[in-house]
Amino acid sequence: MQDIQSQRDERNIPIDQVGVKDLTYPIILLDRENEVQQTIASINMYVNLPHNFRGTHMSRFVEILNKHHHKLQIDTIGSLLEDMKKKLQAEESHIEMFFPYFLEKEAPVSKSKSMTEYKCSFTGKLDQNIDVVLGVKVPVTTLCPCSKELADEGAHNQRSVVSIKIRYKELVWIEELIEMAEQAASSPVYSLLKREDEKFVTEQAYNNPKFVEDIVRNLALELNND
Repeated sequence: MQDIQSQRDERNIPIDQVGVKDLTYPIILLDRENEVQQTIASINMYVNLPHNFRGTHMSRFVEILNKHHHKLQIDTIGSLLEDMKKKLQAEESHIEMFFPYFLEKEAPVSKSKSMTEYKCSFTGKLDQNIDVVLGVKVPVTTLCPCSKELADEGAHNQRSVVSIKIRYKELVWIEELIEMAEQAASSPVYSLLKREDEKFVTEQAYNNPKFVEDIVRNLALELNND
């Protein structure tokens, strides 16, 4: 059958990214406590389209993803990106993965256990070199130093989300980034708290006031020094 998509295009206009978006797919992640964790990711896959190609082969993205089924781990993305470049005859390949990551956390006093969700991302680009970025969003509590200073009793506090994105040369656990974000805040957030835990986290935040700017600067310093 004639391959229309592979016909030569004479308009001389390359396209930066063509591909598929919002594919829901199972992935396997390294888990510091349990070795591996299975979760579900929303995946975007793109390649560049050279000026002389009329179109790309959308079905090949899914074929490549299926080929790496049960092998789709963060440390194997390079081979997937290489397959995308080769089979789609591209100069660049890109992948974006957005997924929930779950940790079992203990409440600080009662030690009651519950699962907490963290929204994570993993993006990769391959041209001449591979570029990999790991991201995590961590909910935390912040207590306003200004409010504490002005008020005779209590202080204003709020829920914040710390967003971290890193490039790394050696293995970095998602758990490490979560711990660094929580330690930089006034208090961590827990899914389950008993009364004794509520007292603890309220007092912890009160004794550890932070502007959001404090968290950003302190965490940036710690990440840069890691």
